[in-house]
Amino acid sequence: DRNVSLGINLGSMGKVLKCCNNDDIVTLKSDENGDAMTFMFENQNADRISDFELKLMDIDSEHLGIPDTDYKCTVQMPSAEFQRICRDLAILGDTVTISVTKEGVKFSVSGEMGSGNMTIKPNETVDTKDEDRVKVEMEEPVCLNFALRYLNFFTKATSLS
Repeated sequence: DRNVSLGINLGSMGKVLKCCNNDDIVTLKSDENGDAMTFMFENQNADRISDFELKLMDIDSEHLGIPDTDYKCTVQMPSAEFQRICRDLAILGDTVTISVTKEGVKFSVSGEMGSGNMTIKPNETVDTKDEDRVKVEMEEPVCLNFALRYLNFFTKATSLS
């Protein structure tokens, strides 16, 4: 076994994955120098087997590297809450400013229609379930701008968390 980079059209992959049921066993196969990936779906009783093949895209693997970064702060929060914030703020503007301090995380947007702010405060009490916990770890306050269009693309994977 070794790491392999495969280029696949996510739109096509999403369409193929819709062909399987929630309890199916999913197997992905690709030959070392092949130009396609096979998706095999098998139900629990093994009496229904489906397979689909998608052509792989050529990708420049040098551009895929993510550099090691020391982050000044880390925020842990429910993905559904982050999705709701990004969706709601996109109504008012295109860019969100995310400010992190020890008091919490502030999401701010300003656009032609108006402006809005949402603040999430840490809640690390013993009574809080892990999936509902908001946790802020920071070395120094951070304030960055992000395009809500792209954040909303990222949050489409919320149901996977």
